[in-house]
Amino acid sequence: MTQDTMAERTFDAIVVGSGISGGWSAKELCERGLRTLVLERGRAVEHPIDYPTAQLGPWELPHAGRRSLAFQEANPIASRCWAYQPDTAHFFAPDDEHPYVQEKPFDWIRGYQVGGRSLTWSRHAHRWSNADFEGPARDGFAVDWPIRYDDLAPWYAHVERFIGVSGNADGLDILPDGEFLRPHDMTVVERRFRSLLESRGDGRHLVMSRRAALTEPTPFFTEQGRGVCSNRGVCERGCPTGSYFSSNSSTLPWAERTGNLSLRPNSVVHSLVYDDAAGRVTGVRVIDAHTHTEIEYHARVVFLNASALNTNLILLNSTSRRFEHGLGNDSGLLGTHVAFHSYRGTISARSEHDLDRRTSGHRPNDCYIPRFRNVDRQETDFLRGYASSFSATRNTVAWPSGLGVDLKRELDNPGLEPFWTIYGQMVAETIPKPENRVSLDPVRTDAWGVPLLRVNVAYDDNDEKIVADFHEQMSTMYRDAGFTDIECVDSRQAPGLDVHEMGGVRMGRDPDTSVLNAWNQLHACPNVFVTDGACMTSTGTAAPSLTYMAFAARAANRAVDELRAGNL
Repeated sequence: MTQDTMAERTFDAIVVGSGISGGWSAKELCERGLRTLVLERGRAVEHPIDYPTAQLGPWELPHAGRRSLAFQEANPIASRCWAYQPDTAHFFAPDDEHPYVQEKPFDWIRGYQVGGRSLTWSRHAHRWSNADFEGPARDGFAVDWPIRYDDLAPWYAHVERFIGVSGNADGLDILPDGEFLRPHDMTVVERRFRSLLESRGDGRHLVMSRRAALTEPTPFFTEQGRGVCSNRGVCERGCPTGSYFSSNSSTLPWAERTGNLSLRPNSVVHSLVYDDAAGRVTGVRVIDAHTHTEIEYHARVVFLNASALNTNLILLNSTSRRFEHGLGNDSGLLGTHVAFHSYRGTISARSEHDLDRRTSGHRPNDCYIPRFRNVDRQETDFLRGYASSFSATRNTVAWPSGLGVDLKRELDNPGLEPFWTIYGQMVAETIPKPENRVSLDPVRTDAWGVPLLRVNVAYDDNDEKIVADFHEQMSTMYRDAGFTDIECVDSRQAPGLDVHEMGGVRMGRDPDTSVLNAWNQLHACPNVFVTDGACMTSTGTAAPSLTYMAFAARAANRAVDELRAGNL
């Protein structure tokens, strides 16, 4: 795109970021008739042609697709993420090209391209419950959410119908049901474990995880150009069939077909432009990633969907006479109360039941144990709680020893593992605290002249207690199920590796204790909306991506209504 005049650089709305929430902001704004510019700091990625490794076999990849020592040493932070492999590295931001300052250890995993991390996400699509939204009000940590489940429920449904979510209607208050496609099947050992938990009668359940992966070829998804998941198990390479939801395969093409979308990749957002006389943001200041030239784009409303920490960075860097310490920062809370999910605890075991059965294919999701601690009352010495993944698999194995025809025969007729492998991983809520914060480095900048982000985020005693309780409770359930060789592991991984960073621009009712209102607008500058993870007041225990998408859809429609009413 080349824009030389003010008119060519003026739109009705600007969306910063093209990932999972930015795609939704763009889709809704475009469908409601707004000429919308999407700014993406990374390169262009077009579905389905820009997934270069999606169809490759292990023999077509260096080292059969495994990491070499040189590969890991080149990007030590990104290499800690399970999805960062030689066949997916092109969807991750290289460490050396995008530095930041770790005041305390924090692994910031980023994907800078059109589609962002929607190309590599794990596709968990769980609704939050009232217990999640009511947590801060109940125990007094953080501030009360300005909304409840009922405010977001119709937008959850709106998003689910469009992206396609597989799952069961399980009837659990702690994990509200949604608009589901056919679920994936549990294995026989998973079904056995589910029966055991139900028999306890203490609110512990095993369900199929709700995933944004298509299991049915409906006419609507065919119209989107998306096909049913074939269970290949290499989703993070990019999905050429669009079987899992991404911005590239779904929301951005839908926005484009309205004729209202303009997309500009390689656009590093420096700051938002605030007009002191008008009392509003009038545009976005951009540094071209290649030429390093500065360009300003203008719009009546701006949506920040740059991912949680980058959205904090942009607002902190958006200073003016009115906002000397960052746009909308009248409360002084901008950049504070950053939180995340803790994935530190894992537990594995073996089962020797049902050895006449085996698993087939690579099901794209695990089972899920929703939160069962501190749900209706405070029953532990720690706040909030945790959920857990759960899987039971039995795979084929081959022990090739021959040559030629004998080797081929052995590979064609593999044996079975003599046990089922059981695995679970904790997804724990962390408490937003003022000392967990991000700020701008006063001296150092990146290659585009943007200040480096300083990250000061750490675990606390509450997090340690949760890991211990997870191991204790899960070990008891595993023993009751007859599982053996139980092994509990605390990875001690740094915050951030969960890739669920949240907060810093939290929602609330009171401008003195929050930065955003109930509609995701800056209290002090209502034509700016924040609908990515930065808006989160607390973290809950369910994966947050579906909630981001619902917030984005809800806020975008609110923005259009307010524009047409003359309020923005």
